[in-house]
Amino acid sequence: MSVGDVNPLIDDFGLRIGRAMGWPPMAGRAAGVLMLSETPMTMDELQAALNASKGSVSETTRLLVVNGTVRRFKEPGSRQYVYEWRDDAWIGCLQHQLEQTIELLALAENARARSADLPDRQRARMSEMHEYYTFMVRQLEALLGEYRALRAR
Repeated sequence: MSVGDVNPLIDDFGLRIGRAMGWPPMAGRAAGVLMLSETPMTMDELQAALNASKGSVSETTRLLVVNGTVRRFKEPGSRQYVYEWRDDAWIGCLQHQLEQTIELLALAENARARSADLPDRQRARMSEMHEYYTFMVRQLEALLGEYRALRAR
């Protein structure tokens, strides 16, 4: 793929994956750059590839690391960090979604436990929230297991 073909693809990542994941477009573009990179990239290389400030790239890479798609590490003998698209990025992404949903289930459990004095309609809402996040955690756990098994084949 030539350089001319890569930039529109990276822009497409910025628009589509960024929007779908709830990320800013810069995070989607960084995901595209790192996914297409043959080697890990330094902060300076990412800044140049994205034509962005150090602060913007720092915030963006932090978001991608937290979301489980990018790995940050120091290469042997180097003092600076590099970033690379994880080989198991989609598992990391799904794991992150599961962890977030588990946090929301804990909130739902706490809210439901504290809703005894609320009117019936609000108690019902708390129960429905708990039911929903219980369902979602089970489904995400199953999806994660199924996807891991698929990747292992």
